[in-house]
Order: sequence, then structure tokens, then C-alpha cells
Amino acid sequence: MWLVLSDSHDNMDKLKKIPDIIQRYNVDTIFHCGDFVAPFTLPYLIYDDIDFYGVFGNNDGEKLLLYERSNKKIKNGPITVEKDGKKIFLMHEPYSLEAAENSGIYDYVFFGHTHEIGNRKTGKTVVLNPGEFSGWLTGKATYGIIDPNEAKVEIKEL
Repeated sequence: MWLVLSDSHDNMDKLKKIPDIIQRYNVDTIFHCGDFVAPFTLPYLIYDDIDFYGVFGNNDGEKLLLYERSNKKIKNGPITVEKDGKKIFLMHEPYSLEAAENSGIYDYVFFGHTHEIGNRKTGKTVVLNPGEFSGWLTGKATYGIIDPNEAKVEIKEL
């Protein structure tokens, strides 16, 4: 299972619940769509036995340390990832959303930034904004759980 989250914005109370999410859903891959904010959040996101892919968001100020402490797993987006035979387009701000969504190239397009949940399918492409993991703006901390083999997306709330 994949865990997709965005906009965690240093909310340590929420980030400390990620190990429970990993265990509950048997997560083997985490995608973070940006706005980590500080490097001290990374121990709750990056694990030796779980694949991790992340992109910087507009609120990530300490990019050098985020990059280094993530073992170079957080990159300037958008990025393309191949995982479990699927092609994923990962970004923070949805500047390339329409082009990626309509290209027919990707199985999944993940983005954040807006703090608004979005879950739709265009052709074969699943487009997901998991909302905000921090819950700061909406009062709801949300994330996506994906079974990549079934293309099944569930939005969950902490």
C-alpha cells in the first residue's frame, strides 16, 4: 500500500501518528507532496524499510538540510517516479497538473499546496491531492491510501 500526504507543515502531533498508519495499512511506500517545513520532521516520514519519494513545497525553507537529511530523497518537483510498474508524476504546486493529467503518460498524479482534497480519474490517470496532513487550515488532517494494483484510492482522516 502507498501513503500519499502533503502539507504536513511541522505538525508533530500528526506526524507522530505515521507509524500507526504504516502498520494499519501495511504501507511500503510514502509519497510526500511538499511543505514539510523543517528537517526535524523527517524521522517520522523516512524509514529504512519503506520507499520514500518527496518534493519540496513553497514553505520549505531549509531545503539543503531537508535534502541531506532525507538521503537526497526530497527533490525539486515535479518529478516522475516508476514504482510497482506504475508511472507517477509528483509535484507540490499544481502548475503542471492539466498537462500531466491529460497526457495519458501517467498512472498517478499526486500534488498538494491547495490544502483541498481532490480525487478523480482522467482516462487511466488517477489524480490525487490528499489535502493537508497538518490540519492547520481546514481543521481536518487527511491523507491518501492507495492500493496500486487495484488503482483504489481512499482518503482517510486522522
